[in-house]
Amino acid sequence: MPACGRPQVWIRGERVSLCPVCEQGSLLKFRVVNTQRYLRCDVCQATVMDSSCRLSPEQERDIYQLHDNDPSDAGYRKFLSKLTEPLLERLPPGASGLDFGCGPGPALAQMLEAEGMDVSLYDPYFYSSTSVLDQTYDFITCTEVVEHLYAPAAVFRDLDRMLRPGGWLGVMTCFQTDDDRFDNWHYRRDPTHVVFYREFTFKLLANRFGWHLEIPRKDVALFRKPA
Repeated sequence: MPACGRPQVWIRGERVSLCPVCEQGSLLKFRVVNTQRYLRCDVCQATVMDSSCRLSPEQERDIYQLHDNDPSDAGYRKFLSKLTEPLLERLPPGASGLDFGCGPGPALAQMLEAEGMDVSLYDPYFYSSTSVLDQTYDFITCTEVVEHLYAPAAVFRDLDRMLRPGGWLGVMTCFQTDDDRFDNWHYRRDPTHVVFYREFTFKLLANRFGWHLEIPRKDVALFRKPA
């Protein structure tokens, strides 16, 4: 049975999965690092960990609980400001939003609320009420989230559904750039990181959903849904 239900095709006599990011390209062999296998989409250029190398949900949760996301930590708040500052420049006063994948310490939501925004929280492990996913929002934030997704395309469709016309989706993740440094890249070494995006990947996703894409800071992508 195909891993995670992804459809499979044959290329040059080898069975491969369709890309879970763009759902257009095929995942071809890219690299093996120790025991972890990585695949590369031949269309959107995303790099995806082979599904057989993923951690169990229990192992993932244990690692997430070790993350130091203290809302009072000045260094962490400065890190999050890479997204909050350019996003706030584009939002109207009192906008309502969703911090999607907020983690155990929703510091980003607190920073936005301090600027007068109304922010709901969702995280499958720590704020798991799905009622917030039935609402629509002026903005949605995903900080250090999209690299954890097993089915990114499905999640991006859900985010588009929840985003009001004219709304903003803010994504922060380390963009993958240099294949020669991939093996020792700190971002790859986190075993909960299963998909890595290039700027080109986000451009393709923006085109697919009809979003306008801006890259205001390093490793930050802001998508605006047409009004």
